[in-house]
Amino acid sequence: MKHVHRATCSVALCAAVAALTAQGASPQYTIAFKAFPPRNTDIFIAAADGSRIRPVAPDPALDYNASFSADGQWIVFTSHRAGSADLYRVRPDGTGLERLTDDPAFDDQGAFSPDGKRLAFVSTRRGQADIWTLDLDTRKTALVIGDPGGDFRPAWSPDGQRIAFTSDRQPAARSCPSTTEPGPGPFVTPQYTSVYVARADGSDVRRVSSESETAGGPRWSADGSRIIAYTAAIDAVCRGDLMFGRGPSQIVSIDWRTGRRDLVTQGPGLKVFPTWLPDGGVAYTTRAGLAFSDGRAEVTGDFGRPDWNLSGTMVVFHRETDRASDQERAFKPWHSPDPRFGLLRLNGHASFAPTGDRLVFAITNYAGEVRNGQLVVAAADGSNRRTIYEGPVTDDLAGPAWSPRGDQILFGIGGFFQRASIRTARLMTIRPDGNELIPLTSEIGNAGMPSWSPDGTHVVYRVVDGSTRGLRILEVATKTTRALETSSSYDTFPSWSPRGDWIAFTSKRDGDYEIYRIRPDGTQLQRLTRLPGPDAHPSFSPDGEWIAFATGSQGFKDEAIGLVIGALPPQFQPYGEIAVMRADGSDFHVLTDDSIEQGTPVWIPAQVAPR
Repeated sequence: MKHVHRATCSVALCAAVAALTAQGASPQYTIAFKAFPPRNTDIFIAAADGSRIRPVAPDPALDYNASFSADGQWIVFTSHRAGSADLYRVRPDGTGLERLTDDPAFDDQGAFSPDGKRLAFVSTRRGQADIWTLDLDTRKTALVIGDPGGDFRPAWSPDGQRIAFTSDRQPAARSCPSTTEPGPGPFVTPQYTSVYVARADGSDVRRVSSESETAGGPRWSADGSRIIAYTAAIDAVCRGDLMFGRGPSQIVSIDWRTGRRDLVTQGPGLKVFPTWLPDGGVAYTTRAGLAFSDGRAEVTGDFGRPDWNLSGTMVVFHRETDRASDQERAFKPWHSPDPRFGLLRLNGHASFAPTGDRLVFAITNYAGEVRNGQLVVAAADGSNRRTIYEGPVTDDLAGPAWSPRGDQILFGIGGFFQRASIRTARLMTIRPDGNELIPLTSEIGNAGMPSWSPDGTHVVYRVVDGSTRGLRILEVATKTTRALETSSSYDTFPSWSPRGDWIAFTSKRDGDYEIYRIRPDGTQLQRLTRLPGPDAHPSFSPDGEWIAFATGSQGFKDEAIGLVIGALPPQFQPYGEIAVMRADGSDFHVLTDDSIEQGTPVWIPAQVAPR
């Protein structure tokens, strides 16, 4: 018999449960998580000058990455309207909507072959982003281009004999150096991409962009002799020039056989996603909108991954339609492939009250040069929101963690992430009504990422000393601390099991971020994950049976720069899925499969699995 805490099911939680019930099962658990933009993009079509904009097949779910068929009769795009990311096609007037793929994996970035009989697309059917083809008559799929790295953005040559694509299979580096400035830190996996060409069957792969640059967005010239792409300096990646959309980047035209290149643009600013126009000119995207190589006036507005029809009279693109702030935005049920686990997308790193009827979540203000945060308490369905704490503009905010007794909320304020090595931070408690703000640790040192013991008498947290990170356990009543010795100089994101027997945490002791667990007395250290890419943010299920965490094991699924255009905040790490495993590390499987960053999973206590 399923054991359920006596807490009413919130509207958002019931919606998540109902979505899974419609698939034939009610979830035993529900995991809430934070995801970065986009929130709700739709497909739009407009005249070539950006006028007469109208939606095409709008839907409350995410729609993005649209492109025309060669004859202009179809638009292919990615949609989550049936749950997972799948490919659809529709007529430009919005009629004839048809689902093309129906697979639990992430299917995206569809591109029609010149004869309209096949579709090249990106899919994670093998666990990472590869390029596949779909026969539109038989609906048979075939793997064409695969590599342990990610392959993205397929583009057919005009004769249909070759495919140009972007790949991060030969990265210039695996991490960025330490920095105290906003941007990629050593905890961020940088993406270095190059442009390649292969035969349509996947053979004869060759790199056509330079090893000394990062490049992407390939498109063919009408005669098939040249490829146009955007490029930027290698060091622009770790400087954050691409992440923040500052540039500079340039558009280049490359003879793919000889490597000879011509510079199409010059000067400062971000210039990406080029397209050849019928008159031989080039259109491309900037932070402001659409720009043109022939000097015509720039078209301002948000144009996500624009694509022109062959005659150059229409442009199709995606655009964010949810402009609400994180303070105002509704929570959103999310597709889960496993009927045991419901998913709920939240607006910030959250923690639920032990009764499951309320939550607190952190909102970070990215509008200024310095981040600061707020704590918002709300009903579990997102209603009755109230800010109970707003930090000074000099302080980051991390956490929060609702106490097991329900009377306190624990969080960290000060310098976190890039600034952790040069700023102090301390743990604070506050009552759920916003009263009694009390420091739990001193202003000396840098304390953050706290987790309560199940009886509420102790807190485990991480401390920073220069470039090292370690774990401490604090007795709340006496405020005395002791080190949790793990034989590592880089441990963070601790999570105390509700059974009290284990503490899970993230460690970089073996050169990669992996999940470990250890007894609270410092014995029986065990490594739980051995996955490519970073694993972080472990969180125990209410019964202690499972650990949810964020994993980068699937890598990037698109060019990261594509998620910067029109996004605030920018995509710091446009990779990361929500995964689960047993508390001993077994039965690992990924629950989400998307191209956006998802992390900081927490479990909703209103549903507890049978013991």
